[in-house]
Amino acid sequence: MSPKHLENMYDAVIVGAGAAGLSAALGLLRSPEVGDMRASGTEPKILVISKLQPLRSHTGSAEGGIAAALGNVEQDDWQWHYYDTVKGGDWLVDQDAAKLLAQYAPETVINLERQGVAFSRTEDGHIAQRRFGGHTRDFGGNAVKRAAYAADRVGHQILHTLWQQCVANGVDFAEEWYVTDLVLDDERSRVAGVVAFDTHAGTLHAVHARNVLLATGGAGRLFHTTSNSWDLTGDGMALALAAGLQLEDAEFVQFHPTGLAHTGILLSEAARAEGGVLRNARGEAFMERYAPGHGDLAARDVVSRSIMAEIDAGRGVVDPKEPNGPKDCVWLDLTGIDAEHMERTLPEVVETIRAYANLDPTRDLVPVKPTAHYTMGGIPITTDGEVYRWEDGRRAVIEGLFAAGECSCVSVHGANRLGGNSLLDACLFGTRAGKAIAARLDAPAAGTDDVDPAVDTAASARKSDLDALLSAQRDNEDNPYRLMADLGIVMEQAAAVRCSEGTLAKAADALDGELASRAAALTAHEHSPAFNQEVTAIWEARHLIMLGKAVLTASDARHESRGSLKRTDYPQRDDEHFLAHSMTDASHTVAWQPVHIVDVEPKKREY
Repeated sequence: MSPKHLENMYDAVIVGAGAAGLSAALGLLRSPEVGDMRASGTEPKILVISKLQPLRSHTGSAEGGIAAALGNVEQDDWQWHYYDTVKGGDWLVDQDAAKLLAQYAPETVINLERQGVAFSRTEDGHIAQRRFGGHTRDFGGNAVKRAAYAADRVGHQILHTLWQQCVANGVDFAEEWYVTDLVLDDERSRVAGVVAFDTHAGTLHAVHARNVLLATGGAGRLFHTTSNSWDLTGDGMALALAAGLQLEDAEFVQFHPTGLAHTGILLSEAARAEGGVLRNARGEAFMERYAPGHGDLAARDVVSRSIMAEIDAGRGVVDPKEPNGPKDCVWLDLTGIDAEHMERTLPEVVETIRAYANLDPTRDLVPVKPTAHYTMGGIPITTDGEVYRWEDGRRAVIEGLFAAGECSCVSVHGANRLGGNSLLDACLFGTRAGKAIAARLDAPAAGTDDVDPAVDTAASARKSDLDALLSAQRDNEDNPYRLMADLGIVMEQAAAVRCSEGTLAKAADALDGELASRAAALTAHEHSPAFNQEVTAIWEARHLIMLGKAVLTASDARHESRGSLKRTDYPQRDDEHFLAHSMTDASHTVAWQPVHIVDVEPKKREY
């Protein structure tokens, strides 16, 4: 679906239609400022651009829950949630942002329910909650039931509800349009708009906007084994880099402990919350050795490293589908869960195991291994979603540019995200960003149609690039899909769960050399631009290589182990030198921004 016509100037363009982008659109449209505009007969000009039909956004695959200290099942307190988030992020969390996350989590979940999200219920009718890794009572005590859930399909419920609300509010969508360029003014101090490719018509458009919000999701496709959908190619982060901006904490990529062996398909943490147990080749429930008292529900980075430690020690198991393959998995044992209860509370998990592993989880052990799942770093933003550059020891905000969701970094996750905090981050900070955009609608520039020629210039340059991709004579059989697969293998060998100076340097050489050369040489097999998926795949491959370089650069610059980043050559956390956010740009320059410490002083992280 394309808009009936493009406006000369938009009040706001939102790129991405997952939970963050849709929440931003609703936060904007439901604001007092927009209410006043409509009361005076003025309709704001807002466009949501998505490279997918919105209901295919990756939010829909989120399974386990959304965290909030509702206290519906057990006593809970938002300050416990706040502490767990800071500790879970290995003290790289900006505590002012984490306070907002925890304090407004109950309000966010209740508002989702009021909009139509069909959460699972307790017997007395309240929103049901389950345990998730790293969530505790009494500031690090026993595990607490904090994750609100809808069986194991909560993301599906949230995405459909937000989309329906946007449709009801008359949001204008440009579906299956791919944003190729983020355009700033000449001083790189203000946003000017974006360039977008209509994949149906095969045409490029210069889209002028006073405000732009990036909500394009994560970058799991950097790695060969990932739980992310095929479309999570780090577009928003790469657009920011290409526009001369920085990425914050790009080195922190979360590997979820329980990806279904050799598929990467996620088996939700909810499976362990309901009683699933990780076992090694000897049948031992090994997590109690690594995280006494928390076991299988320790934080995700702890569980992923523990699994790899068991495999490295020779206690791994082979995937039954590949009996002659490597012993690079462990077992997920769900047989202790009542079969009827499992079918009711974990339908997605059960269906996935049966369909893709040909196993019955009610009686069979299931092979799992860590899978790339979530990017903690991203485009640096304030708690109101404003994008900034870190320069001269301060935050220089880019006027009119916002971001939200997984492509951004407000730093509520720090070095490791707790389960249930991603949907919360997207909905809560997406809404805040939408409200912040609304507050700018009364700015002096609002209502004018002055356009920045930089957007048209960028569109013209992109048109030349498109023409070159379509018209060039092919002299090899390389293609972007093969390139992305090779990139994923290189990144997995270099930086999956653990890394060192040697592995990072080897990968950097590959990206700077062979892979970059191959990306530059790619052209399309088909010469028509309409419905030509290979064209967007080429741009995605180039985005991933640019982003991969930033991840490797930031990982190499941080000489410590913290959260999801395990450096075998620097095994200890180093608060003296690295209690700071890495700020990496496309020139491979890394600056350091101090972490915002409010009232939770760093200490040793133990589970």
